[in-house]
Amino acid sequence: MTVIQNSTQINKPLAEVYQFLADLNNHEQLMPDNIYNWTSTADEARFTIKNMAKLALRISQRIENKELVCVPSEEAPFAITLRWKLDEASAESTTASFVIEAELNMMMKMMASGPLQKLVDHQVSRLKEVLG
Repeated sequence: MTVIQNSTQINKPLAEVYQFLADLNNHEQLMPDNIYNWTSTADEARFTIKNMAKLALRISQRIENKELVCVPSEEAPFAITLRWKLDEASAESTTASFVIEAELNMMMKMMASGPLQKLVDHQVSRLKEVLG
């Protein structure tokens, strides 16, 4: 299991950060430029990663003000789980961690680890920008 993650502090209350992340429609704002053909509902998102793959994700678990888990809703190139974990740093500040867990063989790990880390880093920094 390959685990790729990053965290950030957001100067917003925990419930506000959770409400934003709990709706997959909002996640388009967190995506890098190489994502296109985005369509989403509150519970599902479909998109294409330029020169790579099409992905369809759905929220498989919501733990209010704590965690949000997304898994592929259609066949993906490898088993993957995307997880947002939230912790209250203070009444007006939240620690948000984005974790990708992927079943990658050695070859896939060499090819996918860099792009997945860039995706995690980008989404964490965009979340901080969007929620300010």
